Amino acid sequence: MANVVESYQDLVTSRGAMRVHQFSPAGAGAHPAVIFYSEIFQVTAPIRRMAATLAGEGYLVVVPEVYHEFEALGTVLAYDQAGSDRGNELKYAKELASYDEDVEVVVSHLQNDESCTGRIASFGVCLGGHLAVRAGYHEGIDAVVAFYPTDLHSATLGAGKSDDTLARIGTIKTPMLFAWGRQDPHIPKEGRAAIHAALEAAELEFEWHEFNAAHAFLRDEGPRYNPAIARVCMSLMLRFLSEKLN
Repeated sequence: MANVVESYQDLVTSRGAMRVHQFSPAGAGAHPAVIFYSEIFQVTAPIRRMAATLAGEGYLVVVPEVYHEFEALGTVLAYDQAGSDRGNELKYAKELASYDEDVEVVVSHLQNDESCTGRIASFGVCLGGHLAVRAGYHEGIDAVVAFYPTDLHSATLGAGKSDDTLARIGTIKTPMLFAWGRQDPHIPKEGRAAIHAALEAAELEFEWHEFNAAHAFLRDEGPRYNPAIARVCMSLMLRFLSEKLN
């Protein structure tokens, strides 16, 4: 029997069906859940491997297709210039209300899933890191893990490039863990400092980890991958999730 069982479900939103890929520990029983928000490329092979690894540690992992109202269900964007251009186009075309509705739909789905204990974390990388933080506003989220979240410091996510995620971060009640690459051009030193200052000013419960690494250092495909740091980050996340969800 496989250690991890993969499946998917198409959930109903006001903007059409949203495909959610599920990675479940094999066997019966309920598990704490992790909503895993992907990069701008959607559910690529590296994202699937990361989700399966996390599920193998005993978590029910669900990965929503972020651009479900724009692309056919199952669409995966390539790690090339065309894929990058399309992914960046869509992250600024999607309305903030749609991002937030997606959180509500997935959380509600998990709360009604007998294979979920009811304890839920949000986790994301790149665009997904920002979405994981934004998910933290939902009362059903018990922990947030954000790896190099983009557009958070600049408040430029969504249609109109004007989000309020950082502006109201002081209202998040759930603990958070952040990991950053110090050589990441998408989140410069000044941007990281602004985020850290906002977290400190609000006296939130959070962890902050910086590494000498580029953007997307967790992605096990391409020249920016740093396997040693990726292992450290996975260990940090697993310890954090165990503390907050179990």
